[in-house]
Amino acid sequence: MPNLFENDRSYVLGDPELDIIGDRDKLAQWRHKMKGPAFYRLGRKIIYRGADLNAWVEAGRVDPSVRGTS
Repeated sequence: MPNLFENDRSYVLGDPELDIIGDRDKLAQWRHKMKGPAFYRLGRKIIYRGADLNAWVEAGRVDPSVRGTS
């Protein structure tokens, strides 16, 4: 699958591209619980790197065609 986010771009809260993974409140909950994609905190500003967002999305990938043996 192609990347959902541009690897060499930084995203800040309010960028519409972030809505694909969650709204502003959901992202705040994840940051508070230390979940979700990696981020930078610069003062009060939150910044997400595109490469980190793509890595987080890929880590959550589920392939139903791959079944574990039981």
